[in-house]
Amino acid sequence: MRACLAAAAVLLSFAAALSPQAASAQVCAADAAEPCIDWQVKNRFRLFKSEQDFQTHVVAHGSGSTILDVERKLARGTDGFGWARDMVHQLCFDPVANTAAERCERSYELPRTGKPGSDRNKTESYLNPRDHRAGFLIKNLPAEPDLTCVWTLWDEKPPGRRYQAPCAAEVIDDLAFGIGTKVSVTVQRGEEIVAILEAEVAVTDLLVAGMGDSIASGEGNPDSPVMLSDKGFCYRRLLAGTFSEFFRPSRRDFRGVRDCGSTTPAREATDPARGEWARAGADWMSPACHRSLYGYQVRTALAVAVENPHVAVTYLPLACTGAQIEDGLLGTQSIRDFAKACEQAAGSRKCATTVPPQVSQLARYLKAAPERDLDLLLLTIGANDIGFSPMVAHVMVDPSQDEYAILNRFGMIKTPKEAAALLQKELPANFKKLRAALKPLLGGSLQKVVYVRYGHPGLAAPGEVCGSGRHGTDIHPAFEISAARLQAVSDFVVRSFFPRLESLARCTATGGCAEPDKDRMTFVDGHEHAFARAGFCATQPADPTVTEPAFDVACFKKDGSSFRTDIDALEQPMVEGCNPSDYRPYAPRARWIRTPNDAYFAAMTFPYGVLQEPQSNHDGLWGLKTAVYGGAIHPTAEGHAAMADAAMPAVRSLLHLTAPQQVFTEPLPPPGAALPAAPP
Repeated sequence: MRACLAAAAVLLSFAAALSPQAASAQVCAADAAEPCIDWQVKNRFRLFKSEQDFQTHVVAHGSGSTILDVERKLARGTDGFGWARDMVHQLCFDPVANTAAERCERSYELPRTGKPGSDRNKTESYLNPRDHRAGFLIKNLPAEPDLTCVWTLWDEKPPGRRYQAPCAAEVIDDLAFGIGTKVSVTVQRGEEIVAILEAEVAVTDLLVAGMGDSIASGEGNPDSPVMLSDKGFCYRRLLAGTFSEFFRPSRRDFRGVRDCGSTTPAREATDPARGEWARAGADWMSPACHRSLYGYQVRTALAVAVENPHVAVTYLPLACTGAQIEDGLLGTQSIRDFAKACEQAAGSRKCATTVPPQVSQLARYLKAAPERDLDLLLLTIGANDIGFSPMVAHVMVDPSQDEYAILNRFGMIKTPKEAAALLQKELPANFKKLRAALKPLLGGSLQKVVYVRYGHPGLAAPGEVCGSGRHGTDIHPAFEISAARLQAVSDFVVRSFFPRLESLARCTATGGCAEPDKDRMTFVDGHEHAFARAGFCATQPADPTVTEPAFDVACFKKDGSSFRTDIDALEQPMVEGCNPSDYRPYAPRARWIRTPNDAYFAAMTFPYGVLQEPQSNHDGLWGLKTAVYGGAIHPTAEGHAAMADAAMPAVRSLLHLTAPQQVFTEPLPPPGAALPAAPP
């Protein structure tokens, strides 16, 4: 009887081989109950060199998890220091050249079947992969110890590759890209053929790019945050012609000059530890652009790879902090973190001071991969075109302080009225230029451009802006939030800026689109409600599973008295024995927007090319710039995760992807369970 069943199964498989639809049906569906072939692309977020790093996200994602859920799981698992610090130096990206690597050595947890362990490492072309490593299993087989499976895989013609292994074992092989691979597996019990399954599989390698400004890049969220010293660092303000000192935390591994003595500038000039200051700073995927793995664009592309086991994602990071449409997307712009970028380049290549236009970089990538089309472009741009940072400074810097006058002198203070003029004239014209530059790179249509709108950064509750005060802003003595100025900015943003961005992206009546059907982008603003209770002043988490970090509650004083002003401040800068090293930049918290204190404690950026260059690291302008231009009033990793969650429905729709499903997670049936009977 068994011989008859086996013969019938063989005949069935041969018949299936003649019918592509029937053969494909033997690839497991999400609710499959009968034996079927399950497979997945290994290490399918191709920016990651290590499959282990990718699997960290797969495991954290779980069933039904949002990207925000994943971020919180990983943050708690790293005690609030963040998951990216262990991954940022294992990317197919050159931080010095500021570009994706041409070739990348990637590592896999298992070698190809029958190959030595050294086969786990594989050098691949990043833009033009020849093949993709994949794993195969048979699901829904009884867990009989004497079942053996003989696998045959061929890409163009038989006989292909043949592997014999226990049926519970995963078979690993490299599948040729763009051809499709036929897979056949014979299930045997000793010499007896129990069943034959066949299928044809193909890897879909999606080319996804991310473009835009600081919100797109992930500014304020360094992959490896700055490690803080519990000792102080002196800054010197120029007030009414006299110097005034204030003290803030130093970088942990910095051994150079920390005080503000009269000889400090001269001592710094010959200080052998000058490079040490840069080395002790935060690390980024791209120091020049402050690109971060926490940015919503990376998280969206990564989620696509996690959710879809038959897909690989080749991601092109282009966004750059400080970018405008003219200076950044269409033209060159100054790099942001000159000291860190040059420190990484030291001894190897000349340190650049500018970044090439993002559109030109994208065109160069596409030229290097002539057989590939761009499948998706994530975009956020426009805030810097109307003066986002100067408006932040207008709200945050006390007009009675000398620093306000300095910023105003250099055009770095902007009111809503001034921003409105730019919104009316310059932004529409710049969007027109951007559309014209992007369309040739996207086949003449911008439908695959997913424009993700900014979240409102200043709300304490829906429709209610944060109040006045110095809570979270006392990192610099000149900072004090004005609720009245914030309300005026909020009114402008909600009533004018956000609606105009939508009209420009959607090509509505005021969008200025010559060819709406071709110029229209896919617009995303589904995170609007999530940000309505998570502004920079939020202290009560909307999620009951989130508790405010103990350091924030105890050490960031609501009255703005977080830092000492006495003679001992150089040795202990914070009040009441608070240790700066106890700050956790990626701990879940109520606010999804970095405060000035957060920006300093997480990144401590000394930005290049903004205002005049201070003469010394102790110049008080640095303290000002680290907050205003170093990530303050930008989303945290949680905020970026929420933005990515909002983008995913549109992304799935454009890429024709289904809802996520679990991969390789169902247990095998117990030993002795019967196989489904073959037809008579």
